[in-house]
Amino acid sequence: MRRLPLALVLALGLALLAACQQPAPPATSTTPAPPAAARRGESPPAFAFEEATIAELQQKMQSGALTSHALVQAYLDRIKAVDNAGPALNAVIELNPDALKDADALDAERKAGKVRGPLHGIPVLLKDNIDATPMVNSAGSLALADNRPAVDAFLVARLRAAGAVILGKTNLSEWANFRSSRATSGWSGRGGQTRSPYALDRNPCGSSSGTGTAIAANLATLGIGTETDGSIICPSAVAGLVGIKPTVGLVSRSGIIPISISQDTAGPMTRSVADAAALLTVIAAPDASDPAASERADATPIDYTAHLKPDALRGARIGVVRKLMGYHPDTDAAMERAITALKREGATVVDVEIPTLGQWDDDEYRVLLYEFKDGLNRYLATAGATHKSLADLIAFNDANAAQEMPSFGQETFVMANAMGPLTEPAYLAARDRVRRLAGPQGIDAALRSQQLDALIAPAMSPAWVTDPVDGDHFIGAGYGPAAAARYPSLTVPMGMIHGLPVGLVFLGPAWSEPRLIELGYAFEQVTRARQPPRFLRTVAVTAPE
Repeated sequence: MRRLPLALVLALGLALLAACQQPAPPATSTTPAPPAAARRGESPPAFAFEEATIAELQQKMQSGALTSHALVQAYLDRIKAVDNAGPALNAVIELNPDALKDADALDAERKAGKVRGPLHGIPVLLKDNIDATPMVNSAGSLALADNRPAVDAFLVARLRAAGAVILGKTNLSEWANFRSSRATSGWSGRGGQTRSPYALDRNPCGSSSGTGTAIAANLATLGIGTETDGSIICPSAVAGLVGIKPTVGLVSRSGIIPISISQDTAGPMTRSVADAAALLTVIAAPDASDPAASERADATPIDYTAHLKPDALRGARIGVVRKLMGYHPDTDAAMERAITALKREGATVVDVEIPTLGQWDDDEYRVLLYEFKDGLNRYLATAGATHKSLADLIAFNDANAAQEMPSFGQETFVMANAMGPLTEPAYLAARDRVRRLAGPQGIDAALRSQQLDALIAPAMSPAWVTDPVDGDHFIGAGYGPAAAARYPSLTVPMGMIHGLPVGLVFLGPAWSEPRLIELGYAFEQVTRARQPPRFLRTVAVTAPE
């Protein structure tokens, strides 16, 4: 669910930005050999719904050429062929045993003339920190392997009401990368190591790593991830996906295993802006049990698909945050090509600074430590799981160290457990400083300085080689300011570097999702930068663009 900036890593001697590091766990669950086809260099089986969009699938179902049952079965077969065999990708941690039954019910509704909307019969994968019956919700931990929620999370109920089929759950960085500063992105005790679909030795980034790999590899039509700081944007960017990290409060957090009441949110991870807009339209709804929902002055439902405007760049004013560049020359070159494309479509693009950039890092980490203990204890107290507190989880990990801590520890857990209540002045002051410095004095000030619609930066440099000894190698991260400010961000593919995707991230003020979708959609339409993976390669070998 998160990843903090590299500056914070250095400042604290720990890091927490969207994934961490870990030496190799047992080969049986974490570092399996690629399937035989991969070793022989063969292509994966042909797939009838490669890169299929919501609109295309709905057209087929409306014509009678396709049923939801057939679509769900095709994805189940696809998962068996390319995710489980070996396993190669290891992105899906659990399948919904009711998926085909649910699809049958939706097919019957369609046959009777009832179609609930664009998501009717469409398969969706959920990150495994979101409550969804009858499946386990584990955050990737063996400690919660028996945690079967009695009810769906608020956003899952919204998906089901809209006619979506919950296909299953995806692997994640365990505890959303908040157990240790040395965790490896995409690894969990329950799920093992997820691989990049673009090159099996590359890291999928955290913590919504399984969702990123699964949707990029066409294991479902749509995916849901969660983010505290980077864990929708980073895995989407390195998987060539569109990812939307909404304004905190737009999408309910009820029924999601938390890190931070200040920064957590769920959001879409899809192969196109149009699909992301359709998915956000369904899951964005006020939830009275989520305190952040009340911060939205106008809770009128928004059809985000109405903001798919191909000419939206004409007359737009966009600011480039150059201080979020300079980490990787090929990424910078892709960024310059993206800027050229924006200008060609009529946007004015200017350099801009976020005046407070980096000034909130230490406070942000302190806030997350406080809020993790408080929020997790609240979730566990009502979840029906065996373990009822963070202290219980620490004891479980100590007792099961061979499985849960083969390579990295739980120092972040221990630090969080030592924090006091959310009434402490140190917490309240740090929380308020983060919001002020990243929001009004940060992104808002940058936007006002030149009357800008949005800011842009590279979302992340290309995926690094998964390194279980020395851990993650984050090189540049443009998403941090929006995460700390609780503001929206949107990443769109902007190119390939040595066969690996990179994304352009748009940052905007609170509740600016409609405008970001307009800009992102227009950019997507003129660049068409997404390339589906040839994910049975061991390493990326192509030359840069």
